[in-house]
Amino acid sequence: MKKGFFLLFFLFFIKVGYSANLVSMKFNQVGETSEIILELDNANVQLKKNDNLEAGQLLIDLQDVVASERVKQGFDTSEFSGSVVFVSAYEKLNNKKDLRIAIQLRDNVRSLLKRDANKIIISVENRFGVFSQNKIDSNKTVEEKIKTGEIGKFRIAKSNSIEDILENLTYSGRKKYIGKKISFNVKDVPIADLLRMIANSSGFNIIQTNEIKRLPTMTMSLNNVPWDQALDTILGINKLVASKNGKILIVTTLRQATSEKKLEIEAKKLSEREEPLVTKIIPLSFATIKDILVILKEYLTKGRGNISSDERTNSLIVKDTSIVVEKIRKIVEVLDKQTPQVLIQAKIVEVAEGYSKTIGFTNGLTLGYDPVSSVTDASGPGFALSSASKGGLTGTTFMGLSIASFGRLKNLDFNLNLLETESKAKIISTPKVITQNKKAATIKTTATTSFAIVEGTGAEQKRTFEKIDATLSLDVTPQVTNDGSIAMEIKLNKESFQPPPDTGFPPDKASGNVSTNVLVDNGSTIVIGGVYEFSKSENHSGIPFLKDIPLIGWFFRTPYNPESKKSEMIIFITPRVINQEEAGLAEQS
Repeated sequence: MKKGFFLLFFLFFIKVGYSANLVSMKFNQVGETSEIILELDNANVQLKKNDNLEAGQLLIDLQDVVASERVKQGFDTSEFSGSVVFVSAYEKLNNKKDLRIAIQLRDNVRSLLKRDANKIIISVENRFGVFSQNKIDSNKTVEEKIKTGEIGKFRIAKSNSIEDILENLTYSGRKKYIGKKISFNVKDVPIADLLRMIANSSGFNIIQTNEIKRLPTMTMSLNNVPWDQALDTILGINKLVASKNGKILIVTTLRQATSEKKLEIEAKKLSEREEPLVTKIIPLSFATIKDILVILKEYLTKGRGNISSDERTNSLIVKDTSIVVEKIRKIVEVLDKQTPQVLIQAKIVEVAEGYSKTIGFTNGLTLGYDPVSSVTDASGPGFALSSASKGGLTGTTFMGLSIASFGRLKNLDFNLNLLETESKAKIISTPKVITQNKKAATIKTTATTSFAIVEGTGAEQKRTFEKIDATLSLDVTPQVTNDGSIAMEIKLNKESFQPPPDTGFPPDKASGNVSTNVLVDNGSTIVIGGVYEFSKSENHSGIPFLKDIPLIGWFFRTPYNPESKKSEMIIFITPRVINQEEAGLAEQS
């Protein structure tokens, strides 16, 4: 019994004490939707979604979830054309075990939540109505269609409750009205009475300012229309502004609302002018003072705030209200990161193969016949096996016969040549260079050789030497993206020496160039270029018809000499960020 109790207690302790971990936050823009991807180490996470439309925020509360400081760092997405401006994560004040994801929006748009294994995907439409373009499932209820954004290109209340309908009325854009239908026919009725009539029939409370009493009367005849449509029509015709507080609707004129807004702004400015200033020193580790001052000056309170720098300690001195100083401190905390250091390794592989064959009589068959002279004995060698060098290659005379005279035959001579040549070569060049993000880097190596130049003849002959260079150079400018990928602008030049065409000539020089722009994942290898060449040749000549006779035709044609050459050059590039964590980049999944 005790063992069972302790086991249950142990399991309860584990369940209570264990918190899920938010591994990463990523942002993608796919077509007309923006996606915030939350990756967790536990799929069983409870969450709550809250649309704070007045503040233009989407709040996602994750229960019993923790995250490291690196993951909680917010990221600015305002440069994208979508509706998401900024994404941040922080612990809730009333419950440190819960994590809140705050998504700042540009406009009133809808969002959807999806789960995929250990991921939570928040899809936000970049313009109102994107989700409405999806195919509508007739089997879904109205509430399900509203949640998934599948109903029309209208703004629809979340439900038919008074609070949701009134909230929907306070927003701009086309709306779909879902209130209870009413009918009335009135003539020369004050606006205030019309508003009270709709409020009484619908069940919400209304507060009207004195300005509404001064508006002219209205004549209306409405038959079987939703009460929220009737209310919205009256507000629009008379240029009235409405705000909601629960079931209470506060209505005033546009002029009065504008005047109150101006007073609110002036009061805020006055409060800012009266708020005491504080001074804070913010040290910089990696960012340059000149660049970051340009960014931070835009956030200072006009006429009061001031920011200066100390070059010796590489620090900023900020004097402003406590709210502004804290905002600047957070901006510096996000921006003051190590500049990514990128190691670029190139590998150039060159492979060359050559094959040639020579079979046949070198000089054909030579003989003479003398029918007049007297017959003589054979003179001269009868058989020879030798080798000779020609054109830098070693040739083998497989069989040779040379006879000065044999009876009436004279100067009998032929050489049978059998030669097969095969060559293979492989060259690997591996230049490496390291540079900072968005900084150009160059690595260059040069090989030098000399060749002789002879001028003049005889005693006045002069011999000099001239140098020739072959260069291998790599120019690259990397740019590290926020997700850790690397975009590179690459220029590569490869030169190499080739055998000279003949003795005393300078060596030939082969070169290859690549200029391109590529995007590569961190640590991945990509082939940026390659050249493959293949050539095959064969030529022979001889006496027509006779050269085509089997066996005998060998005596009447040049040797059979096919030749083939293959060469290939492949260029690989491997970039790698060597300080990824220190630079605050997302880890590759």
